[in-house]
Amino acid sequence: MYGDEATVRKILTELGDTWAVVGLSSNRRRAAYGVAEVLRRYGKRVVPVHPKAETVHGEQGYASLADIPFDVDVVDVFVNSDLAGAVADEAVAKGAGAVWFQLGVVDEAAFDRTREAGLEMVMDRCPAIEIPRLG
Repeated sequence: MYGDEATVRKILTELGDTWAVVGLSSNRRRAAYGVAEVLRRYGKRVVPVHPKAETVHGEQGYASLADIPFDVDVVDVFVNSDLAGAVADEAVAKGAGAVWFQLGVVDEAAFDRTREAGLEMVMDRCPAIEIPRLG
């Protein structure tokens, strides 16, 4: 299990409301776009992180986590598993409280490194599925 229920709940309810969504662009057909909409409905500030640095859902985008000029609480990762570990390392460097790898995104070494650095982490799950279950 890459994130027990207690960890999922903690990330969604206790760690803060600023989420950097890596891979979020203005493309409405991409999963990240819909997940960002759900997170916003539940009161999260969603900051797009994408090479194009597009504004999405009214929020200024940034090309990288390092470019964001304020703290982020959770880094939600919509990139391929082979790129996700580097994003997790960037989240640690940024000082985030948690990393969330989306459905299908798995990197066990990154999971171990991120947890060892003191961050909460979930892999292979979707916050847009989990957050409504909290009630």
